[in-house]
Amino acid sequence: MTNEDEHYNGGSLWLSLVSVLSCLLLACSYVGSLYVWRSELPRDHPAVIKRRFTSVLVVSGASPLFVWAWREFTGIKMAPSLLAIMGIRFEGLIPAVILPLLLTMVLFLGPLMQLAMDCPWTFVDGARVALDPCFWILCLSDMRWLRNQVVAPLTEELVFRACMLPMLVPCFGPATAVFTCPLFFGVAHFHHVIELLRFRQGTLSGIFLSAVFQFSYTAVFGVYTAFILMRTGHLVGPVLCHSFCNYMGFPAISAALEHPHRHAVLSFYILGVLLFLLFLFPFTDPSFYVPPTPLCTLDFLSSPLCLAAP
Repeated sequence: MTNEDEHYNGGSLWLSLVSVLSCLLLACSYVGSLYVWRSELPRDHPAVIKRRFTSVLVVSGASPLFVWAWREFTGIKMAPSLLAIMGIRFEGLIPAVILPLLLTMVLFLGPLMQLAMDCPWTFVDGARVALDPCFWILCLSDMRWLRNQVVAPLTEELVFRACMLPMLVPCFGPATAVFTCPLFFGVAHFHHVIELLRFRQGTLSGIFLSAVFQFSYTAVFGVYTAFILMRTGHLVGPVLCHSFCNYMGFPAISAALEHPHRHAVLSFYILGVLLFLLFLFPFTDPSFYVPPTPLCTLDFLSSPLCLAAP
């Protein structure tokens, strides 16, 4: 190994260490902000939610400063603006709003069909409710709805994807960064264990298994939204997909197995997964979103994640 190789490997290791520690500090800041308020109330109480809104929005608003400080400290050059690197840009915005959300709805084809079969409303009834301003006023006044559908998707995608991916791509490359970034997101959700233990909501083993399960599916979901951000170069897609998945919840597979029309429901589950895999790369083709997407200009321009289809 030449001196030049040793210098490069040493610099790469240093960059990786700084990037990982920066992401870890950002994740700890986000989770820690939830506990700056001392309260004996559970996490779903409106007063607790309002206080946490304040601290989380402050940390999220300051999170781009982490990326800026990391860039200044490491000397990484970014040709696009910092906001563009984070997925906040106007080029290709319309497909970025539509295609990732449509792709996610395809994945949830089974649960959506199951919901449609069990819903007592007709399509016209549902449309009337969706277009009724009173319905949205009620939603916006519900602290849990605001948290699950607006604040959590926006702040978590901003902090755990838009701010962390730019710090991980230069040292790990796009593909590895997509799988590394969600680990911080999954670990961050372990703080729910504190709530469960504090209010004794289950046995110790049950709480532990719940935490492991939550870490697993949040990490997998994080890979998906990081992939979308990497391919499309837009933050809006991951935010909308996150909000939709929060609304749908984890697929009720056990209920599907016991459904009166389980063969039809399960067929839609399988069809949804197959169509999702079929459309995953075409729907996120960077050519729809004005390539090259900003994140892919940081490094590894030849990565399959960053290349538009021929």
